[in-house]
Amino acid sequence: MRILIIGGGGREHALAWALARSPRQPELFVAPGNAGTAALGRNVPLAADDVGALQQFATRENIDLTVVGPEQPLVLGLVDRFEAAGLAVVGPTAAAARLEGSKAFAKAFMQRHGIPTAAHRTFTAGEYDAAVAYLEAQGAPIVVKASGLAAGKGALVCPTPEAARNALDLVLKEGTFGEAGHEVVIEAFMEGEEASVFALTDGDDFVLLPSAQDHKRIGEGDTGPNTGGMGAYAPAPIVTDALLDRVRRTVIAPSLAGLAAEGAPYRGILYVGLMMTPEGPKVVEFNCRLGDPEAQVVLPLIETDLVELLEAVALRRLGEVEMALHGGAAACVVMASEGYPGSYRKGFVIDGLAAAEQVTEPGATPPGRW
Repeated sequence: MRILIIGGGGREHALAWALARSPRQPELFVAPGNAGTAALGRNVPLAADDVGALQQFATRENIDLTVVGPEQPLVLGLVDRFEAAGLAVVGPTAAAARLEGSKAFAKAFMQRHGIPTAAHRTFTAGEYDAAVAYLEAQGAPIVVKASGLAAGKGALVCPTPEAARNALDLVLKEGTFGEAGHEVVIEAFMEGEEASVFALTDGDDFVLLPSAQDHKRIGEGDTGPNTGGMGAYAPAPIVTDALLDRVRRTVIAPSLAGLAAEGAPYRGILYVGLMMTPEGPKVVEFNCRLGDPEAQVVLPLIETDLVELLEAVALRRLGEVEMALHGGAAACVVMASEGYPGSYRKGFVIDGLAAAEQVTEPGATPPGRW
């Protein structure tokens, strides 16, 4: 079996590691991949958002299954292009991927389908004065979000009215987030603890993967600006069986049913970021793929052959597969260059990986390092 993984980060390394463990011994291709994926398959020098070139490669190389890691190609319609070419692919169509591609769409969708989330309003650049008036009326703390894709850095938590006004200016006036900031979502600050729940779905059936918690702030003690994620662990202790069942009933099921009813059935991995508020779990955001670094802690806990699971999603027969999970837990810590998530130097050499592979702690079984 020939499998193409699209992306080049730690998430894609984790996917390659999990797929390579399959008894079906798939031949792996990763576009563009990284040094870690090169040890598990063949890296392909194609950008993850070059949808046309990726489809041509998959057709030419007789790829049996494509797994999409990052959000950008999904929002650009990679799945639509692959399916039109008769290629099996795991991921939502562009219409379904709007859940992540537009926070404004996601908020309106949740409002239409009664899915619990924070109170909010959406504004465009031409509605700047109205946005300022709304901020002044709401007070602080409050959250200002660029509506589009911002690599996990577009949510600005504002503890004071001054910080909220500055955040609004960054998004709508200064264009800090580029096209992602053409619309801004202003929402109520939610008190509570965050956790993530992941659903794997073929559009008809779905199964839940292990929950996780990641840490977005750059500094020690949850200080500093948000990042794409500085580390994660799974499962999340706060996500009890009872709470998971509630999320299944009040968030996952109505979200999938709502998309299907609106003509955009969802297939792939639905990542739900949740805030555990005193009123119950509420959606912070939807993502249309596995998280990074959450993938690095969720995938090692899946006992069922990942090739079998993902193939069942692509072929729409997930109901025929029984998913089993390992016991125990997994953790991941992220290293980043100084200056991240702002401007930072790139190109540093990371060495010592062979020695790190040999390091174990008593009682621990490291599944891999990403």
